Amino acid sequence: MRIAFYAPLKSPNDPVASGDRQMARTLIKALERMGHSVELASELRFYLREPEPKSFDALKIEAREEAARMTRLWNRDGKPDLWFTYHPYYKAPDLIGPDLAAAFAVPYVTAEASYSRRRNAGLWTDTQALVARAVEQAALNICFTQRDRQGLADAVPGATFGMLSPFIDTSGFRETPARGCPTRLVTVAMMRPGDKLESYRMLAQALGSIGHLPWTMSVVGDGPARDEIKAQFAGLPAGRIEWLGAIEPAAVPDVLYSGGIYVWPGFGEAYGVAYLEAQAAGLPVVAQDIAGVPEVVRDGLTGFLTPPGDVTAFASAIERLLARNDQRTIIAAEARRFVLEERSLGAAAARLAELLAKIPVS
Repeated sequence: MRIAFYAPLKSPNDPVASGDRQMARTLIKALERMGHSVELASELRFYLREPEPKSFDALKIEAREEAARMTRLWNRDGKPDLWFTYHPYYKAPDLIGPDLAAAFAVPYVTAEASYSRRRNAGLWTDTQALVARAVEQAALNICFTQRDRQGLADAVPGATFGMLSPFIDTSGFRETPARGCPTRLVTVAMMRPGDKLESYRMLAQALGSIGHLPWTMSVVGDGPARDEIKAQFAGLPAGRIEWLGAIEPAAVPDVLYSGGIYVWPGFGEAYGVAYLEAQAAGLPVVAQDIAGVPEVVRDGLTGFLTPPGDVTAFASAIERLLARNDQRTIIAAEARRFVLEERSLGAAAARLAELLAKIPVS
């Protein structure tokens, strides 16, 4: 098929690295692996940081202009066989795809759409209505987590859903990774206000309670909250933390290989691509049993998931892996097997093939 791909929150070509950009790129790879031709339908970013009517109106005008441009293009060159929108949600609804797909009788598909009734206030009520309309129209809504599926099903009971477990391209991970330092902790996360800052704050508190143990840590990430985040770790023993800043995605595996345990609380994580990467590199994970994290970490098998907000439990889980190298080794091997065998690009492509085969395409 010829597939028109659109990510309203962030284009796959966006220069700023993030899990969202990475998953968009990986989805395209999976679709291409199936033999489809994927073209980026639009690079228009439809993102509302705050519920401001003026910004919303300006973005709607841009969306109409983009739709008009694409209408002319499709009339000239022919329409695609399928429209595929990645990650529409209340701050980034798809204002192009639904109308365009309907006008040209093209099947419309979403992946990782989300809907939360608690967001229904003010302008967000309107943007969520747009998401709900798109989900209802879609021939298929591909959900990565049961949490997202339930939220969508509650809002749009008659919609069509299919499950695709979160996955990564594992080609960047060596067949046999070098053995890293078992007491070196690794974290890969952007440094911004909100959930990321809250996770860094909890991590600093947990590490502060196990400062007597001989751990060190590598931190990959940068962002506007960098100084505030570093200040959270200021009371820890000197020389324990290596701040690597932002690095190219291709360099992340080598940092992961150098460590022994991946630590990240995970407040607000839809699921967390970084958790999958860490496990592919053979690192057991310590995270919270929160949001979408349980979709990518198997508690007791590929890592430990601790109760939300429980700093003591989080620190104890890290201490357990630091103290018991035999257990860490067993969990590390299962973490790597889990991702390479069950959450790879090949596994995702096979599942996508099953899902898309059910959509009638003219």
